[in-house]
Amino acid sequence: MKKTKILLLAAMALSTMGLQSCLQFDEPGDEFEQTTIIDKPNIVKGEADKIDYKHLPTEENFNKAITDLNNEFYAATTGLYAMRGGKEGGLPEAHSYQYQYVLSTDNYCQFATVPHSDFMYGTLKSTLDVSKDFNGGPKGCYLIQKKAIAPILNNGLLDTIPELKALYLLMFNYGAIELSDIYGPMPYANYKANQDESPFEYQALRDIYYSAVENVDTIVKALRAFPDRPQWYKDGVQNVMFSSFQLWKNTWEPLNDLERWARFANSFKLRLAIHVSKVEPETAKKWAEEAVASGVIENAEDEIGIYPYYGAGFNHPLMQISDWGDTRISASWESLLMSLDHPYTKYLFEKNSDPINRANNAIAESSAPEQTPARSRIIGIRSGTVPGIGQAVGSNEYIAFSTWSKDVMGGMMPPLYLMKLSEVNFLRAEGALRGWNMGGTAQHFYEEGIRYAGLEERAMGPSQYDQMLDEYMSRTEPLDYTYVDPTGRTPDMPSVTKIGVKWDESESNEVKLEKIITQKYIASWPYSYEPWVDLRRTGYPKLFPILNPEDGDGSLKYGDIIRRMPWAESDPQIIQDLNDTGLPNLGEGATDTQGQRLWWDVDAPNF
Repeated sequence: MKKTKILLLAAMALSTMGLQSCLQFDEPGDEFEQTTIIDKPNIVKGEADKIDYKHLPTEENFNKAITDLNNEFYAATTGLYAMRGGKEGGLPEAHSYQYQYVLSTDNYCQFATVPHSDFMYGTLKSTLDVSKDFNGGPKGCYLIQKKAIAPILNNGLLDTIPELKALYLLMFNYGAIELSDIYGPMPYANYKANQDESPFEYQALRDIYYSAVENVDTIVKALRAFPDRPQWYKDGVQNVMFSSFQLWKNTWEPLNDLERWARFANSFKLRLAIHVSKVEPETAKKWAEEAVASGVIENAEDEIGIYPYYGAGFNHPLMQISDWGDTRISASWESLLMSLDHPYTKYLFEKNSDPINRANNAIAESSAPEQTPARSRIIGIRSGTVPGIGQAVGSNEYIAFSTWSKDVMGGMMPPLYLMKLSEVNFLRAEGALRGWNMGGTAQHFYEEGIRYAGLEERAMGPSQYDQMLDEYMSRTEPLDYTYVDPTGRTPDMPSVTKIGVKWDESESNEVKLEKIITQKYIASWPYSYEPWVDLRRTGYPKLFPILNPEDGDGSLKYGDIIRRMPWAESDPQIIQDLNDTGLPNLGEGATDTQGQRLWWDVDAPNF
């Protein structure tokens, strides 16, 4: 069977810090001074940023460094698992993945909704709840990654092997950007320097972004210098890559050079450029054009992810989380896919598992029948719905709502991507739409993005998605679709998706952008961090309004979306750090609330 792209990391029993359960940070009457972000970014450099890729060590010193760093390599690579739900040095698993995604960002971007409020380790009373039990989940998972990677970045022996240091620095920045796009300012320089204890200095998002891009530029130069190294050097690096960054082509042989990683780094830079396209359009254009000119991911062989398919011994964590009854698809996700007659509606989702009765407190605006029979339709839950109690259908009808097919999620082995080819194509499509030189037209990259958007492991051969693709891409208008809540507790909701799929050059840039982001959103499932960024910065895709905004922290009203996760810290020293540098660097007049916009989330037209 064809063996394609893979990133697998050696597992180990690593002592890591647990997921943080945090209390609400906001206190009535708190006041903070705000600092003005000046034009020049505050780029703080330390030993971790130093990559002397022009220096060639002696063979003796090189071999000694590899030997002495063996345990550190083994430990550091496990940090990459934490990017997608790994903990304690292990592979991605359900509990950690749930804390990282399912109890927060999966709901915020409306891929999913929690169907019950009571969990073994806490309570989540609704999609909007700032839960003291779960709000620290994404940060806790990031700190596992940081604790695994930062030490080797600051070990002077790694300077002997600049290419490997470049890879760890790349992964550090990848995770740091993900975290800052969720909460806002973070102690980026402190974390990179392997500082573990307060006081921490929180840096502004703008400074973090500029520092990450500067690192990426150095990283790419270091990786591109690798082919000129002597063979003994390349053989040694390849041996470490084989055991610690296992990346293969078709034949299970280690990659002969590091070009794939350079393209991943440039693709990451392109992602950051698109993020800042509204707040700093000229900078965004410069970064994007530099990334594309240098070389981004252009084929499926270069995709980066953690792959269940390749004997790693794990299934996608969402399978078990769904079995627990802890997540169900959202009504917005249902409506969007059904309106576009997307291939996923034919095979990816299960119909309701049991009969669902119209509730006694159903509202007049609902056309729900007295009973919706079992296995009758794909049914999502409106985001913001007050969930039930318990994980059994008999006591909580929301457990009967739709989830994803085990046959697909288990049998087709969807990778846990860090960078998917479809995302890179959609990034280039948006850049081209904005008039940037992306090496092709917006239409070309849009259509290529859709062609590579399926979630199934590509090595499994042609998928059901592939078989339905041509018909799907020819759709010019959406279907007439209305969401009906079978409980009758929420009103019927006509679809807000008014676009088709087929590219039409005569349409406005705004409609074209909506098409790009809508298809990018679908292609990203089930990874929710990036779609939530797009939703906040562009307003797309169009989704149903979130119900019961009063269940949030008071900063939202009907029709609003959650724009960030509050820090919700409980440690007194961390709270002091946030007072001193966190909130001031969040922005002028900023508040630690769900409605607070981040630096790149500009309240302005898309064009």
